[in-house]
Amino acid sequence: MKGTKKFLSAVLAGLLTVSLAFTGCSSPASSSSAPASGDGQAANQKIALLCSAAGANDNGYNQTAINGLNQLKDQTGAEVKVVESTTDYPGTLKTLAQSGYNLIFSLEYDFTALIEGVGGEKPLAEQFPDTTFVVFNANPNVNEQGEAIHKNVISVMFNVNEASFLAGVLSVQVNENAPVLFDTAKYSFTPGAEGRKVGFIGGTQSAGIEVFSFGFAEGVNYAAKELGNDVSYTFYSTYDAGFVDTAKGATTAGTYYSEGANIVYTVAGSVGDGVDAKAKEVKKLSIQVDANKDVSQAGYILTSVLKNTNVPVYELGKQYLDGKLSESAGKEISYNLSSGATGITDLATIEAAIKNDDAAKAKWAEIKEHLNGVAEQINNGSIKVTNAQIGEKLDVKTLSNVKLP
Repeated sequence: MKGTKKFLSAVLAGLLTVSLAFTGCSSPASSSSAPASGDGQAANQKIALLCSAAGANDNGYNQTAINGLNQLKDQTGAEVKVVESTTDYPGTLKTLAQSGYNLIFSLEYDFTALIEGVGGEKPLAEQFPDTTFVVFNANPNVNEQGEAIHKNVISVMFNVNEASFLAGVLSVQVNENAPVLFDTAKYSFTPGAEGRKVGFIGGTQSAGIEVFSFGFAEGVNYAAKELGNDVSYTFYSTYDAGFVDTAKGATTAGTYYSEGANIVYTVAGSVGDGVDAKAKEVKKLSIQVDANKDVSQAGYILTSVLKNTNVPVYELGKQYLDGKLSESAGKEISYNLSSGATGITDLATIEAAIKNDDAAKAKWAEIKEHLNGVAEQINNGSIKVTNAQIGEKLDVKTLSNVKLP
């Protein structure tokens, strides 16, 4: 296929090289200072980032965003601050705004205090009109007419539904061809129809998590349907894993694996580490999320669905410092496959586990070529993937080749 190598490198991998260094995490300063201009025109330009519950050391969603902030700091000398998630989320945001941080990235999934207000207070966006707040994975800042409620809130979206679709297609292709691809002495895949099962573990029931699971289910359905109308996959799922309990991840994944699933996809912060460990223990596969974590259990992580949060943190931070942030104010900004901010990994780590024979190599090359073609169809609009982040609902009737127990 023309342009395959280039497309796989630029779109399918979608992985930007980032520094592993990150700032120390602390509580926001309590002292107030004069606010800077929302377009970064004041001499004192301060940028803050509030981590989600998964924490700064999650090796993914938060840490990647921190990498982007540090890149900005290193290149521009900007004053930056990273704050761990707290139980008093509204109070933390408010204190940061009062302390003169006029660009605040919030990776939390709670938007009520910012947009609507809590405890009888006005919305934080209204209380601090000179502060720009950037939220991720949803757009809570629109009214019933689809208009921006607050001009100083930016909503960042990643089309991880598209990347998850690719992961679903890959899962079926690998599952169907596991005996050809992998050494049976190193893996214990459930064979045949009994192994046509996958699992999804989400941290919480929200659009920011469903965007992954819907895309994954549609990708599994697409690939199963390609194999024939009589090929059906069972799709196990849960949305209450939280984001820190690795033991719960291992237990839940263990249940799915024991039921015959050969691949389990987790979108739940550190919970995924437990799933990866269980995958290695039972000699099956997992799928990670947010950053390239394939090497953490090399050979047992099929791929990672990437959400390169460093990209918008750096780009919007640079706009702020250059006095151009007003161009994005009040907007929803989406990053698709072609942006490099989402995709799946280049599959180099799992490729190292493929058998070293002609049949395995040929089948693996065929799978990657097919996956590339699917990515191209998503990119040109030929394949539409449900996007829960923008309010789209998954029509389960379209999942003709997927069973939802």
